[in-house]
Amino acid sequence: MSTTNVPGADDSVEACANRGKSENEEGSGACKKRAVELKDECLYTQGQERPEGDFCPLCTLPIPLPVEKHSVFNVCCMKKICNGCDMAACEKGMSDCPFCRTPLPASSAEDDSLAMIQARVDKKDPDAIFLLGKTYYHGALGLQKVMRKGIELYAEAAQLGSIDALYSLGNVYFLGRGAQENQAKGLKFWTKAAMQGHVESRHNLGCYEINEKGSSERAAKHFLISAKMGHIGSVEEIKDMFMRGVATKGQYAEALRGYQDAVEEMESRDRDEAKAFLESECVVPVKEIKRKRKKGKKNRRK
Repeated sequence: MSTTNVPGADDSVEACANRGKSENEEGSGACKKRAVELKDECLYTQGQERPEGDFCPLCTLPIPLPVEKHSVFNVCCMKKICNGCDMAACEKGMSDCPFCRTPLPASSAEDDSLAMIQARVDKKDPDAIFLLGKTYYHGALGLQKVMRKGIELYAEAAQLGSIDALYSLGNVYFLGRGAQENQAKGLKFWTKAAMQGHVESRHNLGCYEINEKGSSERAAKHFLISAKMGHIGSVEEIKDMFMRGVATKGQYAEALRGYQDAVEEMESRDRDEAKAFLESECVVPVKEIKRKRKKGKKNRRK
């Protein structure tokens, strides 16, 4: 699989580099330097806003990080619903998907879930293709674990625009999980995802710069971007850099303020109530409540 077949923000980097070459054709050294400067300019100016998929389609607020912990993913419409909206819908007696109103498959109905995923895969839905890839990659929903098949589906989803697929491909190659380790290839995928607003990819680029390259300046730029999008790990990284004397007090203060602003933007009363409920000692999963209510409706009809 060739990374050049996956379109995305990396094309912008190449365009910037080409523009730099055309701006100064007389001196090759100056030309290369300008090309690098323009490439970095694109890298650090693009992807400073979270992608559409990180916003709850009901309350329209960005979902707290990590998204998987603070939302539910419904295979019927491939939408991430924040826990607050999901709980609010449950309290109103809704047992179906709060977004598309499709009846939700039971947790044990693996065939139903796979059928819903496949229906959207057939329509070339990048999110569905990515999800099917995860299912093969990890061996879920009754499917045999076939990492190679999962990676192929990741690549297809990335070609169709899935940012999460770009991130996962970065993990595959950078860490050598399911494919031969190739850090340069992994970094390229993370870069494409980061330039489209993928927070974890941006954070990973910062970790690479500080841990592998020893570049505190470049690392701080990455961490500041991801911190301002709500990534607490990036705040901690800049704090650590500040304590070691490789980041300034101003950078740490900027990261902390940006993170706090991002957190406030993600807050809502419904989310606070859902968080308190899910963290209580006698927690009952929201989907379990929905199944019980659905069963109660059927019994009342009888």
